[in-house]
Amino acid sequence: MLLAIDIGNTHTVFGIFQGVALKADWRVSSTAQKTEDEVGTQLLQFLRGGGIEPSAIQSIGLSSVVPNLTDIFRRMAEKYFGQSPVIIGSNLDLGISIRYKDPSAVGADRLCNAVAGFAKYGGPLIIVDFGTATTYDIIAANGDYLGGVISAGVETSAADLHRRAARLPKIKLHLPKQLIATDTVASMQAGILYGAIDSLEGMIRRLQKEIHTREGKAARVIATGGFSTFISRQTQVLSATEPTLVLDGVRLIVERIRKAG
Repeated sequence: MLLAIDIGNTHTVFGIFQGVALKADWRVSSTAQKTEDEVGTQLLQFLRGGGIEPSAIQSIGLSSVVPNLTDIFRRMAEKYFGQSPVIIGSNLDLGISIRYKDPSAVGADRLCNAVAGFAKYGGPLIIVDFGTATTYDIIAANGDYLGGVISAGVETSAADLHRRAARLPKIKLHLPKQLIATDTVASMQAGILYGAIDSLEGMIRRLQKEIHTREGKAARVIATGGFSTFISRQTQVLSATEPTLVLDGVRLIVERIRKAG
């Protein structure tokens, strides 16, 4: 079995693969104050609750965009599983070329999305990840990572409005029944969620035009991340939804590294 870990700014996701099948996954908050013992103890509880013996874990891959947590999880893997994890980064042989000016500046989650997306769908491809930030990653027909776009995520926009405006409350993100809202909560919900959907559709139109000029054909659009399932029900511009695409990328990269080494 392979343990794939996706550490994001808001959530951390653990996934257990047996071959290519994702057998179990768990999502927790990303808390920088955690120690390797707290992480290890929690993960062991998840595994045993799922009927998985820790000794069955033969390899570990780690995608992290939170440097402080990367080292904590590395130490956890060494202490609780006796393994040094494969830490995803542009320094590894990913099987794709990165056309970013500074490849090391591309987040590990975006690299994992690119590898997994191209492996499953080919290219050209637009991968939209609805996380703390909403990212758009562009994959060429030959698999090259071309770059992308970064914008504020849905939950980030809601939290920022609440933090910066004294009279705007913290809200739950549900679509209101009508766009013209008659109370503050519904007004914020309409603005944030319909705004995110319209932003997505507008950005996809712009990207498709540029991709078509470069690649000669339209790109398939794949959604992933925490809000991908919700957003996919509200728009027609998405070809498919893959909520665990980062975990799939971790698995593919770890398998590639193991075969090479």
